[in-house]
Amino acid sequence: MKIDLAERRVVITGMGVIAPSGKDLSGFWSNVRDGISAAAPVSRFDTSRLPVKIAAEVKDFDVTDYIASRKPDRFDLTIQYGLAAASLAVKDSGLDVREIEPDRVGVVEGTTVSGAESMIKSRDSYVESDGNFRALHPYNLTACYCGEGSSTISHHLGIRGHAVTFCSGCASGNDAIGYAMRMIECDDVDVVLAGGAEATIEMLHIGFCRLRVMTEQSCEPGESMRPFDRTRDGFLLGEGSAFFVLEELSHALGRGARIYAEIAGHGRSCEAYHATDPHPDGVGYARALEKALRDARVNPTEVDYINAHGSATPLNDPIETKAIKKVFREHARRLAVSATKPVTGHLMGAAGAIETLICALAISRQEIPPTINLNKPDPGCDLDYVSGAARSYPVRVAVNLSAGFGGRYACLVLRKY
Repeated sequence: MKIDLAERRVVITGMGVIAPSGKDLSGFWSNVRDGISAAAPVSRFDTSRLPVKIAAEVKDFDVTDYIASRKPDRFDLTIQYGLAAASLAVKDSGLDVREIEPDRVGVVEGTTVSGAESMIKSRDSYVESDGNFRALHPYNLTACYCGEGSSTISHHLGIRGHAVTFCSGCASGNDAIGYAMRMIECDDVDVVLAGGAEATIEMLHIGFCRLRVMTEQSCEPGESMRPFDRTRDGFLLGEGSAFFVLEELSHALGRGARIYAEIAGHGRSCEAYHATDPHPDGVGYARALEKALRDARVNPTEVDYINAHGSATPLNDPIETKAIKKVFREHARRLAVSATKPVTGHLMGAAGAIETLICALAISRQEIPPTINLNKPDPGCDLDYVSGAARSYPVRVAVNLSAGFGGRYACLVLRKY
């Protein structure tokens, strides 16, 4: 029997966050809505020979505050962040996921370089031991692959149904949540723990320095990333995790769950244009937007807020603006658009997840967070970017846009329930 996807709606009933801007929902939202940046000098590795010496790091984090583990150091930091955020989301939802029938629950995670830290450790151990393969720790080997996060979360939380990892660049977080939404709509499951996790590692920071995509502004760290500003020169690298408990609506209502928002639609695209640069006409952005709105059965004029990818790179911001204007036409001038990466940093594979959480909180709190450091708007960036301060507004529909290397784009539509 063919299932009518409209019959099974998907809502957010739990959220958890571990971010440079906060490790609980209240503190995180306070920093985002007040525009308090987490940017600071890098503390985890030496940057003295690098052009970029700042990032948004998670401070004072201990995974054993969130999970019971005798050997927490066996996990890469990315996995530790994901475990903590996922645990917080489950706790926030009030669900006992261990009591759900195994095939009716799952985990979907988005990430990019999860496992790279263990791979580097394994290589270092092998080289330092003069080629003795027995010097490699088995845990490093099992943690080397990109999918370790979803399986580790499943193991620790007792989720015995599905465990899936998405890796589609910086679109991974949105794609993971979109896939989880589809699993519920298609009646594969009733509950999914979905989100993204990422940690900054030295080689990633160095690689982005080489690509010249991170900000090199000589100013206070919190003022360095400037989306849509004519002086923008790149993003601020961040880290952390955000996870959600997604439930089929009747399942949530049946247990009297609190509902933050509804996940109404997901769209993805691939331009196949360039390894790092967006298509000049914003083709990928526009297609992902159009598909997500169509999937959500939302008219463009119903959208109140867009959390933009807003990477503050010279190429991205005017192209993203062009795509928004192409899809929304006259309504684009009435939209509120903001970029929150200057506050949180760019969480790469977890960017979509952290920004979906911001959209859900904007709907729940009826407030739109600002784009900070926007002092001299670029002529090609001429929309309402909510510069300066947060704005109280009855947000009914919010859109989250993400872009990833390789010309991949993903969009989520959230709706007030």
